[in-house]
Amino acid sequence: MERRACQKLCLFSFLLLIISTGVAVSPARSRSLRWIEARQNQGVPQSNQEGSYAIRTNVDLVVLQAIVRDHKGAPVSGLTRENFQVYEDKVPQEIESFSHEDIPVTVGLVIDNSGSMRPKHSDVVGAALAFARSSNPKDEMFVVNFNERVSMGLPANSPFTSDAAQLETALSRNVITGMTALYDAIAAGLEQLQKGKWDKKVLIVVSDGGDNASKHNLAQVMSMVNQSNAAIYTMGIFDETDEDRNPRVLKHLSGASGGEAFFPKSLQEILPICEQIAHDIRSQYTITFIPENKKQDETYRTISVKAREASGGRRLSVITRAGYSAPSNLHASEGSPSNRR
Repeated sequence: MERRACQKLCLFSFLLLIISTGVAVSPARSRSLRWIEARQNQGVPQSNQEGSYAIRTNVDLVVLQAIVRDHKGAPVSGLTRENFQVYEDKVPQEIESFSHEDIPVTVGLVIDNSGSMRPKHSDVVGAALAFARSSNPKDEMFVVNFNERVSMGLPANSPFTSDAAQLETALSRNVITGMTALYDAIAAGLEQLQKGKWDKKVLIVVSDGGDNASKHNLAQVMSMVNQSNAAIYTMGIFDETDEDRNPRVLKHLSGASGGEAFFPKSLQEILPICEQIAHDIRSQYTITFIPENKKQDETYRTISVKAREASGGRRLSVITRAGYSAPSNLHASEGSPSNRR
């Protein structure tokens, strides 16, 4: 009896060894298992329960945040995976995962403090605080203040917060004067986003779009945007007589990243726009796919997401990022931030 029990124990141990080393797992199955295991390692349940916040990606996975609107511009909720089609370089892609839930976000508020913003600054601060109050309570936020210099609004020992009082202090620290280093500020914001704990990341940029003091140029910043999974929402605040205004840059940044550009006609419109952005972020669909193109060649891949109402109904408008830059073989390693797109 003891010998038979020992044989059974040895056989059971051998089977466990085979399973743990993945001998019988196909490559396609292995990718799915890695994704599930990554979520489990983060303590993330598979159902849409409280706590299912982070989406941990492997080297193959592309993560999209999408806002869907009807022909009147109203947001559309209640869609399922079957309502969507995803294309990369016009090639259909299989959707790996799909969800529609209010998950926490890492948000950077990038605020122009150059001299031209002085008469509008109090309205901008009030709108940013309204955005914070309209956000998910578990969101973590930071502030990037800039004129010709870029500085973080929060102290180094507390780089993120969800406290409105701390945000108000962070937004009010800089003197409103000087020139404009917009590109440097966006670069700093994208780098800070990567230090946040939530995988869903957003930059909100308030500026006139002009730049006359940055060390970075627009091409360098756009390269960072294309390698990031962050959505950028821009708000252009300027007068028609403002010589520094550049709405084209603000549209370019938001369109490439899957955000939107807003141009309030009056200071009174800033507050409802910030509240709308907060609502849009909370109602996004999250879609992931594993690209059919496995090359890690740093090329730019265009993305198109289409959606229809149920049962082949009316086509809907989808706002998501325009594409991404594929990783390089030199930096492609499992779990590397550069491979989370």
